[in-house]
Amino acid sequence: MDTAPEPDRVPAADLPPGAVRPAGQWAVVNDRGRLVAVSRRCRHQLADLAQGSVDAEGCLVCPWHQARYDLHTGEMVSGPRGFLGYHGPTPGYSGLVKVLGQLVRLRVRRAVRRGEDIVVT
Repeated sequence: MDTAPEPDRVPAADLPPGAVRPAGQWAVVNDRGRLVAVSRRCRHQLADLAQGSVDAEGCLVCPWHQARYDLHTGEMVSGPRGFLGYHGPTPGYSGLVKVLGQLVRLRVRRAVRRGEDIVVT
């Protein structure tokens, strides 16, 4: 008998407003009560976006170089502020990475509460 794989989930208690948590291949975000899941790897240098944060505009911010992603579309809305170990201005480089992040967007999925868990659908 074939069984479907268990869906990716995170305990609802671990996802208050403004939080980002890992759930399998997804970074699950609670943006002021709106739940969404996006693929976990930044398009810049593959940082784990589940370690990121949500800014005041509702964008997911990469923990390494602060690239920002639209949670509705998965598109990078501002490029990174650095590369490798450097953190600072990189206007041309950031613009180039932003174009890549607009073309190769994060995957976006719904996340819904089911009982005590938030499940990626």
